[in-house]
Amino acid sequence: MAAAASLFLSLRLRPPLPPPGRPPRYAPFLLPSPSPTLHRLGVASCRPSPSWRPDLRARAGGTIQAPTLARPGGAVETDRLPSDVRDRAMEAVDHFGGRVTIGDVASRAGLQVAQAERALQALAADTEGFLEVSEEGEVLYVFPKDYRAKLAGKSFRMRVEPALQKAKGIGAYLIRVSFGTALIASIVLVYTTIIAILSSSSDEDGRGRRRRSYGSTIIIPTDMFWYLDADYYRRRRVEKEDGMNFIESVFSFVFGDGDPNDGLEERRWKMIGQYISSNGGVVTAEELAPFLDVPPPSEESKAWKPWSTALTRIVHFDDESFILPVLLRFQGHPEVDEQGNILYRFPSLQRTASSKGGGSREYVGTKWSAMFSGIEKYLEEKPWKFSKANAAEKAMVAGLGGLNLFGVIILGNLLKQMTVTPGGLISFAAQLYPLLQIYAGSFFAIPLFRWLLLRKTNNDIRRRNKAREQRAQELLSPDSSLRRKLLSARDMAQRKVITSEDIVYTTEKDLLDQDYEVKEWERRFKELESE
Repeated sequence: MAAAASLFLSLRLRPPLPPPGRPPRYAPFLLPSPSPTLHRLGVASCRPSPSWRPDLRARAGGTIQAPTLARPGGAVETDRLPSDVRDRAMEAVDHFGGRVTIGDVASRAGLQVAQAERALQALAADTEGFLEVSEEGEVLYVFPKDYRAKLAGKSFRMRVEPALQKAKGIGAYLIRVSFGTALIASIVLVYTTIIAILSSSSDEDGRGRRRRSYGSTIIIPTDMFWYLDADYYRRRRVEKEDGMNFIESVFSFVFGDGDPNDGLEERRWKMIGQYISSNGGVVTAEELAPFLDVPPPSEESKAWKPWSTALTRIVHFDDESFILPVLLRFQGHPEVDEQGNILYRFPSLQRTASSKGGGSREYVGTKWSAMFSGIEKYLEEKPWKFSKANAAEKAMVAGLGGLNLFGVIILGNLLKQMTVTPGGLISFAAQLYPLLQIYAGSFFAIPLFRWLLLRKTNNDIRRRNKAREQRAQELLSPDSSLRRKLLSARDMAQRKVITSEDIVYTTEKDLLDQDYEVKEWERRFKELESE
């Protein structure tokens, strides 16, 4: 056993020999395969750090060193991550049951491979997770079931974030309500001041009539606060669950209701990552086009195909330039099959700890919907709405805005005609008059500008959605050339599921406690000596 231990000290696992045959020809005009880098991972553990660890040579040709342990009482590594990266990584870990590869997290969360690796390192260091290394050098991250509770206990930022999000929501609601309230206040102030100015030059009988008129007039703006009735909210929820109260509809009419495609990029990369992973890490550009911003299929490019294969490849190069961001994000590279088709391989997404999903050679043409019913066929953007308020609410808001604008114009004329210095309410209104003008004018200028802008924006959205839908339709009814290309991609797919039987090393135990077969180590050592 001592001989085996000493033998183990100098042992390095060698990568598997490449299969016989011609190596893949890489397309010269696209990105090369990413160069291997040295990964040093810090993982918390209850055991003291051993003085040595084996170096495991990864399949890509690089070296992955077993991590050193994080120091107790150190900084919380997860707090250094962006909140969205951390949350998306944790959602992916939960989805796969706490045992994941970097590719699992990158594909499920739509993160860059480097981001996914950094997030897993931080989570493992803060939650007492550990690593498992397969015979081929693949690294898996394993987390305890209560890793979220452990992380929340260490991270003050995670404990504070829910309160901050709640405060942010309250602040946004107050802004929406305050803008609508300002409309009511402006109407009350403007018409009250107009009545005060008109009454200042009338006789006693006129003042009596003014008091009666004022009494009836003041009821009108007061009646505008009907939306504060508690029963009104209850009635509105019964009549229309997704509706909004009057005050909110004022803000919605002027400024809209926010971006309906908020989080579109996150959804886009999740769809792409899951699609690539489900197809064994090898796809064609035509398969990813429905998820990207691409032009519609060109009839001109189809017309070139019968003329020349060389010209077809040139057209394909121009058309497939949209694939570059995907290659950068998921560390993919192009390959050329025996028929000269350009395919794209993503090695990081070919290794998984989950047996869910998997590509199939039968996935061509009309079997698309049956094979991948859980994945959207193309990325569809939602059109912008001018306002979520219904027609009656928008008509009421526009009417009150017009009433306010008319009152501001009348008030301006009366202030210009005054020959004496005003006082009291009139003086206060005169000082605020520039702000009243700005509010009344912008109340219609901003919606008008938005309406013109939304027309162009929605036209662009419809054009992009139509192009993606057409690209997806091509996959449902592929021509013979595209069908051969899709089948070639399925043939080249290599989805490796790493099971517990493949694990040769784990940081959960000390190295000497792990049960390695001495004969196996001797066989590998002899293989190293024979080279």
